[in-house]
Amino acid sequence: MTEGLKTAGEHDATAMQVVMIGLGEEKFALDAGLVREIIDPVPVTKVAGARSFVPSVINVRGNVIPLADLRIRFGMQQVDNSADTRIVVIEIEIDGEPVLVGVTADKVYEVTEISQANVQQTPRVGMHWKPEFIRFITKWREEFVIVPNMERILN
Repeated sequence: MTEGLKTAGEHDATAMQVVMIGLGEEKFALDAGLVREIIDPVPVTKVAGARSFVPSVINVRGNVIPLADLRIRFGMQQVDNSADTRIVVIEIEIDGEPVLVGVTADKVYEVTEISQANVQQTPRVGMHWKPEFIRFITKWREEFVIVPNMERILN
């Protein structure tokens, strides 16, 4: 067998299953294991005294869940929803308990695999996001994508 080529039964041990989302010009890869569903935007209810990056809650099939805006958390420019806007419902662990959180995405691209073999160091300067919010940066289709640490971002 030619080195570097995989047969249909082989699997890249460094691959990670992700849901690719966009926020503005930035691409993020959410660990597919965290994603519970992807829904169209729904009415939001503002919560007085809530943290700025989780300003509201939504109703998802009778469950009230917080809605996070990563743009605020990353210091990005706010924009109105578009036809491509979606809410990605994820399940993360907070204080040892599983918690559902909605995350607004400007666009959801696809479920795919990314390689952890091409991991890049998170730059300390010139970024919208704090390095502690980033698990790692890698390449997808010749573009850099950010794999965020959702537990740190939302805690």
